[in-house]
Amino acid sequence: MDGAGLTRPEAITRALPLLDSVPDPLDTRHGYLDLLGEVEREPPGAVQSLWESTVGSALYDPVQSLGRRVFTALRPPVSRLAIPPGGRVLDAGCGPGDVTAELGSAAGPDGLALGVDVSDSMLARAVRAHAEPNVGFVRADVRRLPFADATFDAVSCLAVLQLVPEPFRVLGELVRVLVPGGRLAILVPAPAGPLSRRLSRLIPNAAGLTLLSAEELAESLHAHGVTTVHTRQNGPVLSVLASGSA
Repeated sequence: MDGAGLTRPEAITRALPLLDSVPDPLDTRHGYLDLLGEVEREPPGAVQSLWESTVGSALYDPVQSLGRRVFTALRPPVSRLAIPPGGRVLDAGCGPGDVTAELGSAAGPDGLALGVDVSDSMLARAVRAHAEPNVGFVRADVRRLPFADATFDAVSCLAVLQLVPEPFRVLGELVRVLVPGGRLAILVPAPAGPLSRRLSRLIPNAAGLTLLSAEELAESLHAHGVTTVHTRQNGPVLSVLASGSA
């Protein structure tokens, strides 16, 4: 039972030992563990505000589906994460939870996949569509992940870093919660060459978008202790697979 007397989702019960601090009482009344409550946060950019709106959350799935058909690099690289049976996996910025569910399938019934997002509307969709005993969701800020160091065998962060403030701080958090030798998959929109520089100048700050280059991502990951970083540019999409020393 949670603090309100409601039945706690099994995945959340399994996630509690992974937290760096367990709140009392627990707020799981919406089917996910809410660690933010009514705390006021920074206003999101225009793009993030759209996705978090009622209309945007409804459009998110078909837009993502279309994008993944157009850009094959947008397909979640689940197989490349080498998730062990019974492993623990984090999907940072999980949105409606479709990737989290795939990670849970890869980890198996004895494993655990947790999706973290700041948007209550996205998490509500994720819970309705994908909550399972081994797939759970947490409302938290990816700039301050609520998990202990070296918790997850694999971490996924797909099409998220361009939307959040302080993306390099987020990278540090993703590395921090990864076990030694674990794998980290990142995907961001990153138009190559002169187009990227033009877009970086044209996109207003109000849109809340940050375009990161392969060099910037690799340098930041190395600075946070990651030893191996592979990047691949596929049209306007940059994918990164990284792993730390075992």
